[in-house]
Amino acid sequence: MAVIKTRERDIELLGRLMRAEAEGEGELGMLKAGNVMVNRVRADCLDFTDIVNVEKMVFQSPGGFEAVQKSYFYKHPREKDKRLARRLVQGERHHPADFALWFFRPEGSCPAQWWGQWNSGRYKLHCFYSPLASECPSVYSTY
Repeated sequence: MAVIKTRERDIELLGRLMRAEAEGEGELGMLKAGNVMVNRVRADCLDFTDIVNVEKMVFQSPGGFEAVQKSYFYKHPREKDKRLARRLVQGERHHPADFALWFFRPEGSCPAQWWGQWNSGRYKLHCFYSPLASECPSVYSTY
């Protein structure tokens, strides 16, 4: 069962964004970045109260993803990208991004907090940040 509503165009957008943001970290890195993206559509809290679909998540401004400003994002999605996106839409989660709403790539170690949110872990070069359940219960809801 899908955890967010999508059309084929949404799967393509999600796959392109996952590739553009985390391709260098392999499939698992792309899946973890994609968890954040799907969580932003699911969350109804903090900076994401108006993010009700994949397109709004991808092009959120301010606070969105840098990759949409680069030409690589605009290349057609590969079948692999779409396959990974579909797995996430079906509810697959990967720690430390399972409940994360943010990630970034610091020069060194992961700060304990970023924009007031707690670090939930690191995968290769990306640090992931999850809200407290009291601040965003929707991202922690079971599906």
